[in-house]
Amino acid sequence: MSTTVVIAKDRYKYSKIGTSIIMYCLLMISIIATKAIAQPTVFPMPLQMKVNEGTFQLSKSSKILITDSSLLTAAKYFQQKVLLQTKILYQIVLDDVLAPQNNVKSNILFTAGLVNTEVNGAYNIAIDNSQILLKADDSVGTFYGVQTLLQLLQPNITGESSFPQITITDYPQHPYRGMHLDVSRHFFTVSEVKNYLDKMAAYKFNVFHWHLTDDQGWRLEIKKYPLLTSVGAFRNGTITGAYPGTGNTNKKYGGFYTAADVKEIVQYAAERCIEVIPEIEMPGHSSAAIAAYPQLSCFPEEATFIAAKTPWAGDAKGKQVQQTWGIFTDVFAPTPYTFQLLEAVIDEVIALFPSKYIHIGGDECPKEAWKRSAYCQTLIAENNLKDEHGLQSFFIKRMERYINSKGKKIIGWDEILEGGLAPNATVMSWRGEKGGIAAAAQQHNVIMTPETPLYLNHAQSRYEDSVTQGGYNSLQMVYNYSVYPEQMIPENQKYVLGAQGNMWSEYISNEAKLNYQLYPRIVALSEALWSASEVKSWTSFEKKLPVLFARLETANIMHSKAWYDMQATISPAINNKGINWNVSSNTKEYDIVFSAPSVNSTTNNSFFISTKDTQTLKVTASQYKKNMSKNNNSPNSTPAIASLTQTFNINKATGKTISLQTGPSKSYPGNGAFTLIDGVQNTKGLQRATEFVGFNDTDLNATIDFGTATAFTSIKLHTRGVNGSWIYLPSTVHVYVSNFPFTSRTAAAANAILKVTQQNGKAILNINGKFRGRYLKIIAKNLGTIPQGMQGSGNKAWLFADEIEVF
Repeated sequence: MSTTVVIAKDRYKYSKIGTSIIMYCLLMISIIATKAIAQPTVFPMPLQMKVNEGTFQLSKSSKILITDSSLLTAAKYFQQKVLLQTKILYQIVLDDVLAPQNNVKSNILFTAGLVNTEVNGAYNIAIDNSQILLKADDSVGTFYGVQTLLQLLQPNITGESSFPQITITDYPQHPYRGMHLDVSRHFFTVSEVKNYLDKMAAYKFNVFHWHLTDDQGWRLEIKKYPLLTSVGAFRNGTITGAYPGTGNTNKKYGGFYTAADVKEIVQYAAERCIEVIPEIEMPGHSSAAIAAYPQLSCFPEEATFIAAKTPWAGDAKGKQVQQTWGIFTDVFAPTPYTFQLLEAVIDEVIALFPSKYIHIGGDECPKEAWKRSAYCQTLIAENNLKDEHGLQSFFIKRMERYINSKGKKIIGWDEILEGGLAPNATVMSWRGEKGGIAAAAQQHNVIMTPETPLYLNHAQSRYEDSVTQGGYNSLQMVYNYSVYPEQMIPENQKYVLGAQGNMWSEYISNEAKLNYQLYPRIVALSEALWSASEVKSWTSFEKKLPVLFARLETANIMHSKAWYDMQATISPAINNKGINWNVSSNTKEYDIVFSAPSVNSTTNNSFFISTKDTQTLKVTASQYKKNMSKNNNSPNSTPAIASLTQTFNINKATGKTISLQTGPSKSYPGNGAFTLIDGVQNTKGLQRATEFVGFNDTDLNATIDFGTATAFTSIKLHTRGVNGSWIYLPSTVHVYVSNFPFTSRTAAAANAILKVTQQNGKAILNINGKFRGRYLKIIAKNLGTIPQGMQGSGNKAWLFADEIEVF
């Protein structure tokens, strides 16, 4: 029975009431029929999908018919995937004209036909009770249709599987749908890279950005310069724990891909309709190459700088491959020798990678060495360059000219905008969306990959226990991402090719952790990039998650269950006389039980904490409710976060009204200004970045309203300095106290004393004195542009703060 009901004219006449009753009954039949047909779970959501009653039965004698030899690769892919599920190897038949003996029931037909010439990858599927018809423009659309068919397949114990009767019209919304993998910080084998490509293919991604070189390892064999791998591909040890490291493995670590490995991976990707774009970092992130060939440095005789607290293994003399993470000042010198080596590298890269693009990095390049180099300063003067940013542009433009001469184009991170954009460059915008907006305004192609929310190596749970890069990019944040920034004018949207999820591997040393960081966010991103806005719905996506989790568990793929975890939020209490700790869950499959004193519990999932309390609260998740079962798509195991414990440090500022003159960065927004007076002190550093507010080249300017004149003698600003990540303590801190709203600065007591103490790995700025007033203003000045001689020199400093205490 179809879900569509057609009412034809009848020769009999009915009264208006009778007609209305009949129409109502038919409508109810239609609604009941619609509800009775199960909707298949497909990721990403197709543009149009209509499900009819009934199934198509795949018999053991069924064949896979293709009308063009170009469809053979997709057909073989489908054949092998179905074999894994059904244990039946279905015959593939190439039949250009569909001979009658082959055009029989129970067959699967792949045919190349006009579907949508404007969008690469369009396909149609029509399944009735007699056959499956997959129609596409070309082999690419056919392959995407195959991915949908594999999700529709319903195997049974006899091996003769079925498909729902369905019609689908589908095509991607964006031409660039990318995933990135960093193999420099941690190396992944050929087999593991292939597995990554399989995961991309399953959700219709079409670009693999392969980050092959960095400070911690050069991973690509270059035959003309063998030391790049014999030396640059290995480091003497690797830090353990969060940056800057709590120890070192003291084990030699590394690996690289031979030319044969690369050809194998590129071919494997091509069979899955994935373009492989290699990244060769320049001019920064070049420690591994410099360790192999010190002449690439501005100062070949200088030993690699190792910060005093870095846990280091082995030799520290001469040039070394880095063992820790961060940004390093030893970068490529813009000399003829360097360009000769890089051009030779590019020649071998082009021979291995058929992609039209070469990614040349261009990000996070400190200018300190260039400022000290007499050669670089002469080069700046001779070429009428403004400064070292101009020198970086000079470097990138020279390499672009060479790459363009070979018929290729470059992609660079958004720092390549600084000093002037290379003429034909595509910009990959990672420091938010500003770089993408600026590049599109200059009529350059753009790929959006902002750190928030598209860095999938960041935490996906606010209570992540495993070590991650820092930051918080939830499943919902990824799903709701739009490639078109709100600030971009509509006529510039045509320059946005699409977007990409990035997977940096500092804290991902094995495939299980890689999969954990990947799933389920890769599925959310696939829908964000493929599906049309009119069919996208976070609510609908949430309803499909139990099916996705069941599929992942069946396939034994490690994945995060953060979506099921308890979620805790803190909010001001009524009249700002305390705070509320609210705990909830996205699922009703388990009860939330408070184990803290019940006197403070205002509801079954909320605590009120007065400004007189300082306590540690805990909640736990009980066993799953008895009425939940696997048949109801209940998860097969308990949530990753089955209990939450939170310590609140209450003081005179806790829960009060607070405002910021300038809001925090979108990359580290915390819970806005309230983060600073929510009673929660960060104890896990960047692992709990949601407990911070971060300011990039702007000051922290906060005003607290106590509600009434209040006396206090101590102010504590909790902040953190991680210089290797360009996070610096404030250059100065000023406080101002007044009984009236600040229309002009009112000076604090002259005897205010600023002291810095260290606690739990962070800096607490103590301001002591005798104060009284209703309003307190704290201005913590950002360091601004990082001075020469300091890590990250020439770049804008970050200022992080997590709490203001007043006593």
